[in-house]
Amino acid sequence: MESILNNRPALAAEIGKVAEVAGYLWQKGWAERNGGNITINITEYVDDAIRTMPAISEVKQIGAVLPQLKGCYFYCKGTQKRMRDLARDPMANGSVIRILDDCASYVIIADQPVMPTSELPSHLSVHNYLLSKGMNYKASLHTHPIELVALTHNQKFMQKDVASNLLWSMIPETKAFCPRGLGMVPYKLPSSVELAEATIKELDDYDVVMWEKHGVFAVDTDIMAAFDQVDVLNKSALIYIAAKNMGFEPEGMSQEQMKEMSVAFNLPK
Repeated sequence: MESILNNRPALAAEIGKVAEVAGYLWQKGWAERNGGNITINITEYVDDAIRTMPAISEVKQIGAVLPQLKGCYFYCKGTQKRMRDLARDPMANGSVIRILDDCASYVIIADQPVMPTSELPSHLSVHNYLLSKGMNYKASLHTHPIELVALTHNQKFMQKDVASNLLWSMIPETKAFCPRGLGMVPYKLPSSVELAEATIKELDDYDVVMWEKHGVFAVDTDIMAAFDQVDVLNKSALIYIAAKNMGFEPEGMSQEQMKEMSVAFNLPK
């Protein structure tokens, strides 16, 4: 069977980024077994031939009505699929889906009838929100960065912007490349509607949202940019933990130094 990526270099490049990021997640230890998820909006790369492709699955219900997604197409990691395998062969470990006109169901159109994960409704709800706000974010990433998850086991870091200010203060690049900081969502059942709703609420103010004792959810213009934000934030967490392991509390950049950064690089205050 011919792949949907054949003779579509722009689409193949986007899926290639997904595969590259999946490899990074595995290498960093952030994607144990089948942990984590990636969903990207590929509608802009869809041509007439893709629009007329027949479904290779029965109609599946999303579990919500998402009006902004009518006629949209997404690449989704498959259920029970490992990131390390997705890195090697993304179209055998994920699939392309078409949202149907009722905005409440979808079909798989390529390459194989690989079912998306149970987190698909949450991811699609986020994409519906992003489109409703007119944002150009096309990628959503869920992964388990070790040091960031470790911070959430201390309730003081779960308070609003406590973790953001700590992480910003560890190294200037964090404020520069993650200027909106890190949103925090108290523990909720994985894949639940409640978790999706709480995440969407935090996305009003943040691009990266921490799920207590679980992982992070990040959105950005493409999957590489979403990964970069998580990577930078986790580097700051590593610096903090390294200092603590050396036996001292890191002093961090001062508020004045961070304000200077914001002014110098025109960052949100």
